[in-house]
Amino acid sequence: MDFLKVFTALILITVFVYGAHEAIPLIVGPQLTVSTPKNSESFYNGLITISGTAVHTKSVSLDGGPLLTDQYGHFETTLTLPRGGAILTLTATDRFGRTVKEQRSVFVN
Repeated sequence: MDFLKVFTALILITVFVYGAHEAIPLIVGPQLTVSTPKNSESFYNGLITISGTAVHTKSVSLDGGPLLTDQYGHFETTLTLPRGGAILTLTATDRFGRTVKEQRSVFVN
């Protein structure tokens, strides 16, 4: 009888831990971290590398165009911008349709 109680308790704990693990994306939502460029950063040659990490996401985009991520959520792309200022908008969307946005203002001299 004691074996049956221990076995039932282990099964219930396993189901609870699995359910909590699967619920994390639903609870936390998408997360977006932009490593480069920093806000208001200036560039002299027009080449701008945009990189960062997106977790708990289905898709990541830069100004509406898709960005590819690796299996860990890292992304990186390089743009060539003309002289002047630009506002870059990165958007991460999760499988439930929730979005987060990060904007960076950059200047090319």
